[in-house]
Amino acid sequence: MQPRDLSAHTPYVPGRGTEEVARELGMDPEDLTKLSSNENPHGPSPKAIEAIEDAAPTVSVYPKTAHTDLTEALADKWDLESEQVWVSPGADGSIDYLTRAMLEPDDEILEPSPGFSYYSMSARYHHGDAAQYEVSKGDDFEQSADLVLDAYDGERMVYLTTPHNPSGSVIPRDELVELAESVDDHTLIVVDEAYGEFADEPSAIDLLSEYDNIAVMRTFSKAYGLAGLRIGYACVPEAWADAYARVNTPFAASELACRAALAALEDEEHVEKTVESVEWARDYLRTELDVPTWESAGNFVLAEVGDASAVSQAAQREGVIVRDCGSFGLPECIRISCGTEAQTKRAVEVLNQVVSEVPTA
Repeated sequence: MQPRDLSAHTPYVPGRGTEEVARELGMDPEDLTKLSSNENPHGPSPKAIEAIEDAAPTVSVYPKTAHTDLTEALADKWDLESEQVWVSPGADGSIDYLTRAMLEPDDEILEPSPGFSYYSMSARYHHGDAAQYEVSKGDDFEQSADLVLDAYDGERMVYLTTPHNPSGSVIPRDELVELAESVDDHTLIVVDEAYGEFADEPSAIDLLSEYDNIAVMRTFSKAYGLAGLRIGYACVPEAWADAYARVNTPFAASELACRAALAALEDEEHVEKTVESVEWARDYLRTELDVPTWESAGNFVLAEVGDASAVSQAAQREGVIVRDCGSFGLPECIRISCGTEAQTKRAVEVLNQVVSEVPTA
């Protein structure tokens, strides 16, 4: 007996972990600088840690109250009705919920390339398919309504990633509005703002009061430092918010995740510290690296190094883990997450040395 044909599914390729690389190279994990997964180098808020510890004895109980409390807190934060907030296990959980709500078999989504592979994975899991529009290195990864509309062919869902991973580019507000006003009535625009806290562009969530064809996804994994707890959410139009109860996985967001997210929301100082740290690190990486880079609104910088595989492997041997972007279709580029000041300076030192020594592809 075999599972159904999964040959059309492209596996998600995560950044390499510290423990994994340390075992492979026979190194102490403490000697490694991991800048491959866009994680928060300052960790979670101390308030979130305290909330996890306080909630630990209650994990024998389903997270009904915690889930409700977090939903209401997020609704208050964004001036929405609570029914418009779909709490999920990570932003990928939100992708699944939106896919379940929107796609019939054989419906298609339109997604950016390069981009997050889970957009198409979720569509195909639900017996849909995916088409792509290119966010091109040749155009400095610029995003616009025309770029998307040139590829648009009536797809049921259109994904926008802003800031875009791995480039860090954003789609300006007026371009997003133009797109929402140009697509067919049956098309949902899904704005993925996983890195939204690091961008100057305002969130698209406030557009939900004007448009019924926009949904916005956010996560606690990045600016809030809760990647290991898998907690995110989608904000949806009020008119079809009640679909959540029909598509969500029962109690999918855990008690610990919900309580930690609630505490993290209250610690604005920790988020501000994280954002300021990212702004410094982005500027330092772009100024000090001896290779071309792109302006980024995320907590990472994309750099062109020639042979990304060789450079990333050589950097690993020196104790710095960065993301080889070959899996994004950019074999000449690496993505460097913004670390602490010490981590970022170490990464620049190692990468400049490595790039000077590794032959170009």
